[in-house]
Amino acid sequence: MGATPHDEEPRIRVGVSACLLGEEVRYDGGHKRDSFLLDTLGQYVEWVPVCPEVEVGMGVPRETIRLEGLAEAPRVVAPKSGTDHTERMQVWSEKRVNALAGEDLHGYVFKKGSPSCGLMRVRVYPPDTDIPTRDGQGVFARAVVDRFPLLPVEEEGRLNNLGLRESFIERVFVYYRWRKLLADNPTPQGLVDFHSAIQMSLLSHSPPHYRSLGRLVAQAETVLWSELADQYGFTLMAGLAIPSPPGKHYNVIMHLMEFLKDHLTPGDKAELLEVVETYRKGLVPLIVPVTLLKHHLNRNDVPDWVHHQVYLNPYPQELMLRNHA
Repeated sequence: MGATPHDEEPRIRVGVSACLLGEEVRYDGGHKRDSFLLDTLGQYVEWVPVCPEVEVGMGVPRETIRLEGLAEAPRVVAPKSGTDHTERMQVWSEKRVNALAGEDLHGYVFKKGSPSCGLMRVRVYPPDTDIPTRDGQGVFARAVVDRFPLLPVEEEGRLNNLGLRESFIERVFVYYRWRKLLADNPTPQGLVDFHSAIQMSLLSHSPPHYRSLGRLVAQAETVLWSELADQYGFTLMAGLAIPSPPGKHYNVIMHLMEFLKDHLTPGDKAELLEVVETYRKGLVPLIVPVTLLKHHLNRNDVPDWVHHQVYLNPYPQELMLRNHA
């Protein structure tokens, strides 16, 4: 069996709102240190911190700012003084995202609710009222998403949801692998090998995307590489962004069990089926059936591509993202 996805010690780089790392860059001189990001995920990624307000020159401490006007094109205003920071923030954001293009990012974690970094549901104050809507997006967050449409992005508040946390980190590690392919082996055969390893992960999120990418890879030798890579990358990340409930994982595990049907004793098969069914009912976490499945796959003669499925080792197990029911 060859190396697992993590034997190569990947260099994962993730952009982050600087206040989440404990940097005292908030308007009041404080921070919003996030222990999961810094103490847990930080063991496996290199952070690239950004604070738009500080980098644009607003200083610490500073007057608060907010979004005003229309959600599609809001102004960035300091309501106490009336200072309009919109043009300065937009010019800086364009320069900053261009600089980030050279940082080889694999994900980004934004500060929830921030008029510069909020990814969704940011307060926007319409004209002539102090009753905000919740349909805005931070100016810098919008620039990042527009510049890097495939980049996995999330807000720190949403990462408290364990399902969203797992989904985001899985996408970050897949995006790392995708970027590595484009850098090291941008060939049809490289894509075939990549797809072979990622297909069960895709199936666990979206069978339609799984089938669509299978058809695309089958045409790898006949499609212009730039078009092939663009279409594959977009479809890959879109498919992985679709939620992966227990029923989809159940189907993937049952699919992989097919490669064991001639190897398992009746007792082993019954035990594995019982554990998988217990997971499907929500009584045990995903790590339980996957660990037992891997045990039997490692003991028996199954195709190499099965051993190399990213689904079996999507990220460092120490993150314990599959340990919740």
